[in-house]
Amino acid sequence: MTTEIQPLSPVSAPVRPSAAGAQQPQARQRPKSPSRVRLRAFGKHLILIVSALAMIYPLLWMIASSLRPNDLIFREPGLLLSTFEASNYSEGWNALASPFSTYLLNSAVVVLGCILGNLVSCSMAAYAFARLNFKGKKWLFGAMLLTIMLPFHVVIVPQYILFSQIGWVNTFWPIIVPKLLATDAFFVFLMVQFIRGIPKDLDEAARIDGAGHPRIFLQVILPLMVPALATTTIFTFIWTWNDFFSQLIYLTDPKMFTVPVALRAFVDATASTSWGSLFAMSIVSLLPVFIAFLLGQKFLVKGIATTGIK
Repeated sequence: MTTEIQPLSPVSAPVRPSAAGAQQPQARQRPKSPSRVRLRAFGKHLILIVSALAMIYPLLWMIASSLRPNDLIFREPGLLLSTFEASNYSEGWNALASPFSTYLLNSAVVVLGCILGNLVSCSMAAYAFARLNFKGKKWLFGAMLLTIMLPFHVVIVPQYILFSQIGWVNTFWPIIVPKLLATDAFFVFLMVQFIRGIPKDLDEAARIDGAGHPRIFLQVILPLMVPALATTTIFTFIWTWNDFFSQLIYLTDPKMFTVPVALRAFVDATASTSWGSLFAMSIVSLLPVFIAFLLGQKFLVKGIATTGIK
């Protein structure tokens, strides 16, 4: 009987990893102590609280001063009231030539006209820049953006001469009519950025159904622009309501005064100023702005966020 001897298979020696290829163990980060984390968070919150109090203190002081007698407003500059006097509101309401409700109504008319003018004109101009192709489009858009850096005071003199020759001084038209001509380049730019983020496939689908530019703008683009339109509405409301310079220039008849100009009438350079009535009516004039911002805060944040990422 013959026995077959099979050759032994070579045993492979273990391969050691080279020193260059060996992975170095990562150094563990030392966990931050909870006390240091809490201390840092406490410092941040303390800075924010102090900053918030510094910003809100003038408003709180004005509210407290509106409830003080005139002779104690600057004698007791703190927030605590030693005497309570709510008559400043009733006296301030009827202190001028007309009740303060007249000036509130005048401001409401001006604000409503400016809001409608900006919404109509700026949205149409934005659609033209974002969707239409015409010669000189980029140059015209760039020139429009340059007007943002142009101060309003530069054009106030030629505007006043023009409106005085037309006979519009002591009317609301010099304040409202420019808004109908898309003169607020900031809102045009805001809406252009928003429209550029809307897919053009929607325009093509509407064009296949036979829609032209007016129908596409009204039925497709405009309903999707609600955040941008809401942002324009809130900013226009706040800026127009607080506008003092242009309303002071064009409105000289006391019956046509708006709220900022009427508040200026409380300060008399020749006689004693009723500071209590002034502060009381200032609080009243702040309420519409506060309510408008409170109701439109969600749309304002959404509109700025959606246009800022385009």
